[in-house]
Amino acid sequence: MRLTRAAGVALLVSLALSGCVPPAAQKSPAEIAASQQADTLIQQGKFDEAAQAYLALAQTGGNRDHYQLLAAEAYRQEGQLDRAAPLLDGIRRQRLTGDEPSRLDLLQAELALKQHNAPRALQLTTQPNISVPPALQLRLLELRSQSMQQTGDLWGAARTRVEMDGQLSGLDQAQNRKQIVSLLTQLGVEPLKQRAAAMQPSDRMLVWINEALTQLGVAVAHPAPALEQEVGTMMPGEGANVREGFKMPAHVALLLPTSGNLASAGTAIREGFFAAYADSSRNHVPRPPVRVYDSAGTTAGAIKAYQQAVSDGAQLIIGPLTRGEVSALFGLPQLPVPLLALNHPDDKSLPASGVSEFGLLPETEGAQAADHMAEGGIVNAFVIVSSDDFAQRAAKSFKAEFEARGGKVAGMGNLTGTGVNFASTISGLGMPTDNGDASANKDSGIFISMRPQQARLLLPQLKLARVNLPVYGTSHIYAGVDDAGANRDLEGVEFCDSPWLFDVQPGLPNHGDIAAQLPAARGTSARLFAFGMDAWDLAPYIDWLRAHPGSYLPGASGQLTSDQFGRIRRVLVWAKFQDGLARPLNGSLQMDTAPAMAPPTDASGSPQLQTEQPTSH
Repeated sequence: MRLTRAAGVALLVSLALSGCVPPAAQKSPAEIAASQQADTLIQQGKFDEAAQAYLALAQTGGNRDHYQLLAAEAYRQEGQLDRAAPLLDGIRRQRLTGDEPSRLDLLQAELALKQHNAPRALQLTTQPNISVPPALQLRLLELRSQSMQQTGDLWGAARTRVEMDGQLSGLDQAQNRKQIVSLLTQLGVEPLKQRAAAMQPSDRMLVWINEALTQLGVAVAHPAPALEQEVGTMMPGEGANVREGFKMPAHVALLLPTSGNLASAGTAIREGFFAAYADSSRNHVPRPPVRVYDSAGTTAGAIKAYQQAVSDGAQLIIGPLTRGEVSALFGLPQLPVPLLALNHPDDKSLPASGVSEFGLLPETEGAQAADHMAEGGIVNAFVIVSSDDFAQRAAKSFKAEFEARGGKVAGMGNLTGTGVNFASTISGLGMPTDNGDASANKDSGIFISMRPQQARLLLPQLKLARVNLPVYGTSHIYAGVDDAGANRDLEGVEFCDSPWLFDVQPGLPNHGDIAAQLPAARGTSARLFAFGMDAWDLAPYIDWLRAHPGSYLPGASGQLTSDQFGRIRRVLVWAKFQDGLARPLNGSLQMDTAPAMAPPTDASGSPQLQTEQPTSH
């Protein structure tokens, strides 16, 4: 009972120091001296000795019930709740004052739970008008949740833990969040879906239900986030040059695999990171020193790199890269330095305060493809995806979002193995064929997720089968370079992708210019390069994004916003193959082309510049 014990220690020390006794009581000099000695033992963590001292005072002083309660609380802190039990039975409640009756109730509730008397504990922790000091609020909620869980009220137990969430941090918050999701998953898929369907979108339990459904393997609808206010808005004031939300840490660490199997991916991200770092000088952004640590792509390497970065004085740590590495860091007892993880953990656990997650998720692309098709008037969708993990994840996300938008997935097909003839898959889906009436099938479309080579085989076979429905895909269909000859078979396909590849995000360096100089900025690795650019640009705005729903950063990999759990979400741009070339469907993503990264200023109004160059380690 980590939470309740931690709260109890703090309160017990404060009560001992305050000498909280009934106002009518008079203390003799000997009682005062003995009480102070017992208080000192509490501060020293000698709870057993303190309990004995309080019991002696209960026998000789004039406030037996007060001291007996303190003795019982000391035994509890020592982990000997059974020794507190007979003391609680002898306390006369009517003689207690202030918050002492509530403290007695909490002790009795905790004892009842230990004795497997959950109904009694629930009664004690849900009394009407119960009032406890702020330091004991978490303990009350913890005991209430445990009582509800033991009496079979899993929903109530989860709701109570949600009440606790905002008051926790670090490992306590991470553990509490795992328990919330665990309690909800025990309710089962259908009961959760029914509860979600009956809720208003603003209900705070809805996001937790969605987390639980995700843990149960159910694809949950994730509509594109609202983008209301760009970060870096100029603050009003005469001569001001301060941008809202900007808070650059003084020392940044970058954890990436520079050795091992993932070194090439690490290189692309690292080069993108430092390309954005260099470009930020154009807007006079303060640039702290950055040290790069090799995580080697392993859990042990990630933990070692994080701990070394903390030891070296980092104030923000960006990375590591793989899901396993992120899970390893999330499993540490504490993360003393804020973390921007460049992936999501294996177990889909929620990040705690001070931790954010940023990843290139196929689920994002699947959901946004569903939104895009629905907005275009398509109500019937046929899904054809490869057997790759990214494609399967995108397909599940697409289906959940499309159906949430009122659409119907009329058929799903998988292209397995290395085959090149997809006729049976196409015919098995029962897609409408061209009967000469172009308007007859205007409400139907095809969603695909696969690599370019497979798509170039699929699209001609769809035409041979006289299936002429519009096709929409994920970014995987585009190799990142123009190849008009190879891509003519993809004519007309629309797909979502990182805006930087098409130079539609104002304020960023030109893609073509950088790609001409750095191989990592070309082809499919260009998305990782853009990802690295965003990792740097997010650094001063992570806290602001999390605290201000609707705020967003115009990024290279998409418009970036944060949910309440600190997970960075992307809104991508749409492109289309025209004459074999991939071209953005719409122009600029941003009306305001003013740089969003201008720095705060000092009192003189001059930009605060730092000239330290990035170093590696």
